[in-house]
Amino acid sequence: MLGEILRFLLEIIFSLLGAALLARAWIYAVKLHPFNPMSQAIHQATNWLVQPLRSIVPSGKGFDGASLVGAYLIAVVFLSLLWLASTGSMLSPKLIPGLLIAALVTVARWALNLIVWLTLIQAVLSWINPLAPIMPVLRTLTAPLLEPIKRIMPNLGGLDLSAIVLLVLAQIAMMVLNRISFSLIGI
Repeated sequence: MLGEILRFLLEIIFSLLGAALLARAWIYAVKLHPFNPMSQAIHQATNWLVQPLRSIVPSGKGFDGASLVGAYLIAVVFLSLLWLASTGSMLSPKLIPGLLIAALVTVARWALNLIVWLTLIQAVLSWINPLAPIMPVLRTLTAPLLEPIKRIMPNLGGLDLSAIVLLVLAQIAMMVLNRISFSLIGI
């Protein structure tokens, strides 16, 4: 039971940190204003890791390499700690290549989880309080994902199902990635 609790806590802590690093990279890519309170909060929460990485990993046009590398490193640590919590032993060297690939899959899973949460929050707020101060930020973050779906979807009048389509696709992809991630290192 203690092992399950530890795995649950590791999942929560590292998923939030990984999502914050990925959100930082996404904020950089969509050029969200740096003085936005959400941007500032994410920057403050992730600066401890991203700032040292900036001297090693360059950032390009619309690409925040330091945040993405930070998310990958956090995924490696997360999976290593999960292995330790699950087996009670250190990771053997022969499992390290699988761990490194599983870390990439984990980062992709975190990105999909971030997409799901941002889309859900935007959808719920659009029904409850479409004028909420966070709505322009959510629209800026989700527009690059929802616009291609809106172009493909048939026009249903005033009914926009693009968020539901995105949620279903992201959930399916997360199921596949979960299976791949944990099968790579045997958790």
